[in-house]
Amino acid sequence: MSRILIAGCGDVGAALGQALYAAGHQIWGLKRRPADLPSGIQPIAADLTDPATLNTLPPDLDFVVYSAAAAGFSESQYQAAYVSGVNYLLEALRQAGQQPQRLLFTSSTSVYAQHQGEWVDENSPAEAESFSGHCIRQGEQSIWASGWPAIAVRFGGIYGPGRTRLIDSVRDGMAVCPEGPPIYTNRIHRDDCARVLEHLLQISEPEKLYIAVDDDPAPLDSVLDWLAAQLGASKPRRVLQPPVKPGAETRRNPATRLRASKRCSNARLRATGFQFRYPSYQDGYATLLNSNA
Repeated sequence: MSRILIAGCGDVGAALGQALYAAGHQIWGLKRRPADLPSGIQPIAADLTDPATLNTLPPDLDFVVYSAAAAGFSESQYQAAYVSGVNYLLEALRQAGQQPQRLLFTSSTSVYAQHQGEWVDENSPAEAESFSGHCIRQGEQSIWASGWPAIAVRFGGIYGPGRTRLIDSVRDGMAVCPEGPPIYTNRIHRDDCARVLEHLLQISEPEKLYIAVDDDPAPLDSVLDWLAAQLGASKPRRVLQPPVKPGAETRRNPATRLRASKRCSNARLRATGFQFRYPSYQDGYATLLNSNA
């Protein structure tokens, strides 16, 4: 039995914690308001951005998973979640004399600047100029420099229960497809996110970096048209992609979102023996649509 802390125990962290608890491990979930954590995950009410709340961590931790997400899409919120929070937790572990066997950090494929449909892998340059990319890369560097064995996991777009934005946009007639070259998108089901983290806690001699996306980097228009067919909805309208202004970065800026066209390879993760429950968007979205039928 291992003693495992999940710091920033949100949607993915809770799914991971449940799986680890079912496997016989002792699990703690750290978040500001932990009352909603599933049974089996011992709650820790603390704020990763407030080091004064991090002085009562469980002793003798074997593994630590940092899965916090920014509270919103601003530079200060990303700085808090991926830079300050990481460093405060690492310092709290040092001050407590902890010696974890392995750290895991949930990162993002948004650190890549490629946007012309290129294939990227763990050896590709990660040079996104956005504040989000900068902050996430700083978090990666902090865990790798911690002195403990550490892995960063760059996840693609996460979908699953409660994460149905694309389905809702097609159903509501709000989705649009850009004209021109394909806009490649990469995704992973929430349950596979948790399974990837559980897998990487267990393997021997892991690499320090993995991309975690499913097997099917797909053009956005193909995904939207497929969803429309499943829902019996009209195909999304085709629109000209607006130009992207340098430095533009907001969650609701469609030009910025559409610019991120790349195809992420999961070959390194697959080589460890990991098997996806939902290897393509059709597999994952079909399950979601059936559960909501």
